[in-house]
Amino acid sequence: MTGGNTGIGYELCKILVRLDATVYMASRNKEKAEAAIASIRDQNNSNQSTGQLKFLQLDLRDLNSVKEAVLSFSSQEAKLDVLWNNAGIGANGAKVEDRTSQGFELLMGTHCIGTLLFTTLLVPKLKAVAEADANISAPSRTRVLWTISALVDSVALTNGLDFDALDVGLKDRMANYAMSKSGVWALGDEFPRRHKEDGILSLVVNPGNVKGGSYAGTPRAIMAILNATMLHKTVYGAYTQLFAGISPDLTMKDTGKCITPWSKVMEHPIHQDIVCAIKPKEEGGLEHGRKLWVWYEGKWNA
Repeated sequence: MTGGNTGIGYELCKILVRLDATVYMASRNKEKAEAAIASIRDQNNSNQSTGQLKFLQLDLRDLNSVKEAVLSFSSQEAKLDVLWNNAGIGANGAKVEDRTSQGFELLMGTHCIGTLLFTTLLVPKLKAVAEADANISAPSRTRVLWTISALVDSVALTNGLDFDALDVGLKDRMANYAMSKSGVWALGDEFPRRHKEDGILSLVVNPGNVKGGSYAGTPRAIMAILNATMLHKTVYGAYTQLFAGISPDLTMKDTGKCITPWSKVMEHPIHQDIVCAIKPKEEGGLEHGRKLWVWYEGKWNA
């Protein structure tokens, strides 16, 4: 669980521990993560849960940290059932000039480049579960979840991505945020083309308009209006993420699809242009998913 120490991730960790799961809370701030873990443990003292929470040092803004996190996880676990790519930075939590450790625009670098590298390096651990499941009649237990945002529907560029701006970003932080989340959608759609035969279910998740860390940096006056008019309890977003991560109703036939609030498979996307753009040419698309994946791989090796 990336970004599990606050917001939706924190609420989801609480639920998973009650379900007796072993959860790695992958976060960049060890102090905050350990405080969140202690809080969840205190809340669970009254029940008989055997679930476990462990801290994993991960800073998606630094590709070296990503690689070290995978090595640390791999030294402790032979398999990984579900990867929730939940961590992120809100649109108002970044300035247009902010950059990652490797010099990428902060939002694209965090939501897409760092997240894709982390996911790719963990594929062997996910495959280990999928290969074991291949011999039983279980639903698709091995999953990768890619978190997008409702802002994609309202402020995303036509076709979602501007490839000329991937390196330097756009001049508006809200537009940068929406483009980074469009990129996450493209990667979640592209993943099955590369790993469907591995038995790993890939789902894009819009957790909905909920109170959480993604609104950090938003002016108080605006937050007061949002809280009063459109934001739901944070746990609602966790319910949607939980459905995507463990529901037996979702199988490999759903791979690449988008899960929307509250716990539904998206049937009629608002941005048909983005849906088309991320598809390969043979499906009538602009193959943004493939292009983006290849572009990022080049950045890892630069």
